[in-house]
Amino acid sequence: MKTILLKYLSVALASTLKFFGGPIAGVVLKLTWIETAICSVAGMMFSVFILTFLGKAVQSLMNKHRKSPAKRFSRTNRIAVNIWKKFGIIGIAFLTPPLFTPLFGPILAVAFKVPRASIFLWMFVSASVWGLAISYIAHRMTFIQEWIR
Repeated sequence: MKTILLKYLSVALASTLKFFGGPIAGVVLKLTWIETAICSVAGMMFSVFILTFLGKAVQSLMNKHRKSPAKRFSRTNRIAVNIWKKFGIIGIAFLTPPLFTPLFGPILAVAFKVPRASIFLWMFVSASVWGLAISYIAHRMTFIQEWIR
């Protein structure tokens, strides 16, 4: 019982930093694809929950310790603003797992002053869709499994 709980926790922790880490960890730890997907979603939502409530504090802390002023028009900022203008929170949420990572996506949503309820809803939908799809693909592609081992 303890080992399976540690496997679940490992997959969830891998998904808190980089979403694709969860499905890869699930394959390595020999979990089923649905277990992997659920743990990956839980890991991303943990990051979303923490960073949504601490988003402003994280931004002010980063600005406080920054040696030079932040670039206003970096490549990443332009991509984020374009996505925001075209698709709003739905676009930010659906591109968080593959593009923005679970760490940057919620902070970006907080910066655009999206209500917390919308952040949680759309990030959960996004994490669920991506988690199910990526976990299924990772578990069905045997050549990836051989490459990982």
